Amino acid sequence: MAVAALLFAASVTTALGAEIKVLAIGALQPGLARVAEQYKRDTGNDVTIQVGIASQVATRLAAGESADVLIATPDLVEQAIKDGRVAGATAAVIGRIGIGIAVRIGANPPNVATVDAFKRALLAADSIVYNQGSSGLYLEKLFEQMGIGEQIKTRTTRYAGGGEVLDRVLQGKGNDIGLAPITAIKTNESRGLRLVPIPAEVQNYTSYTAVVMTRAQSAEAARDFIRYMTAPAGKQAFAATGVD
Repeated sequence: MAVAALLFAASVTTALGAEIKVLAIGALQPGLARVAEQYKRDTGNDVTIQVGIASQVATRLAAGESADVLIATPDLVEQAIKDGRVAGATAAVIGRIGIGIAVRIGANPPNVATVDAFKRALLAADSIVYNQGSSGLYLEKLFEQMGIGEQIKTRTTRYAGGGEVLDRVLQGKGNDIGLAPITAIKTNESRGLRLVPIPAEVQNYTSYTAVVMTRAQSAEAARDFIRYMTAPAGKQAFAATGVD
């Protein structure tokens, strides 16, 4: 009986003290950090978060890196499934993130009420800044479709992630247009930025899915964390940072 009790206590301690490693796309980090903090308070389990833009996460996966939970775009998750890196049918939709314009507080916001106004604002900007991630790939195609890709090329700067884009906007002094995931802009509002929505007709949402990875060291805790993220408390924490 004593031995059984000790084994039970040890199993409870292990369950409550699990360490969950998450590999995720950086746009989710603000909400993910909130959820991880709440989850630790509620369960005692630690969540370690590593992020990168989509291409960086794809490279890390291709190199054989693993985690307990992968949160990525549907195409990356599909590739991970094909490569045998995902453990069974564990996919759960976390949410989607749109694109916004970051404007320095004190600067005149661009008129982007319509698609034509958005186009004029881009053509009149001193500089246009956006990332090399999923949202940046969409914007690059959008500008080509709008017929202004070549016209704005010399005034365009691309950075690896949304954080660098917003740093550049904060350091600017001219008529700058910084485009980034809404989550990144909302997180940096306290630094002196405000969010200006782009027209709904050209808005693009990137969806994110969570899966348990095949080589997960804490598979049961990973499944529990995914359930937590998709429960009302988790969804509310994500929504507060701009995840729909």
